[in-house]
Amino acid sequence: MASAPARAIAVALLMFTCSGLALAADKAPIKWMKAHATFYGGADAAGTMGGACGYDNLYTEGYGTRTAALSSVLFNDGASCGQCYKIACDRKRADPAFCKPGVTVTITATNLCPPNDALPNDNGGWCNLPRQHFDMAQPAWEKIGVYEGGIIPVMYQRVPCVKKGGVRLRIVGHDYFNLVILMNVAAAGSIKSMDVKSSDSNDWLPMSRNWGAYWQCGGYLTGKMLSFRVTDTDGQTIMFNKIVPAGWKFGQTFASKLQFK
Repeated sequence: MASAPARAIAVALLMFTCSGLALAADKAPIKWMKAHATFYGGADAAGTMGGACGYDNLYTEGYGTRTAALSSVLFNDGASCGQCYKIACDRKRADPAFCKPGVTVTITATNLCPPNDALPNDNGGWCNLPRQHFDMAQPAWEKIGVYEGGIIPVMYQRVPCVKKGGVRLRIVGHDYFNLVILMNVAAAGSIKSMDVKSSDSNDWLPMSRNWGAYWQCGGYLTGKMLSFRVTDTDGQTIMFNKIVPAGWKFGQTFASKLQFK
């Protein structure tokens, strides 16, 4: 049997080894994934406005020209709306004439690139299943690719979103059909769940995803002061207490000073 000092040394070595493994795991590099990228929307990205996430005017909502439409496998029925991705031209697979190596650009997912099953996956059906593809706003694409290339192989990784100011919220729809979208969401960028509570109730009403980044609730909330409890896909929850004042109208946008981190 080992002596007490020997056992103490063994335990200390084990703890040190485990700590070292934990630190190594924390410092493990984020894996880059392979995909392809094209561009759309014109040199000023005017053609990227609107889109399947529902953000409407990407200029005024703070997304600018660093945006992309995602193929179905990445879009995930709208669950990826608002997420951010760092993208670089994959110089190992790209024609060097059309690749700008050593440069990355970070985009926000704001749209869906729909499949085109009439074309083969490797010749026009770039967003067909199961392809991972980014149809980027042209100004963002031209940070990493040469215009004449049209399509380039890329490497990408999901990264935290960095946004200026607080989360904004817009309500559309009509009585008994309330559609709510959150914009300018930092960190995870995407929303996992949302609940709403009116000033005349103590109960939180669960909301469900309707389309894109829109969440719906069927209760009668028109004109009532509203609070929202929102959890992002990283698990952080923020309470937007009384963010919507009494007397609000459909189509209005409300700004908060709160932001995900």
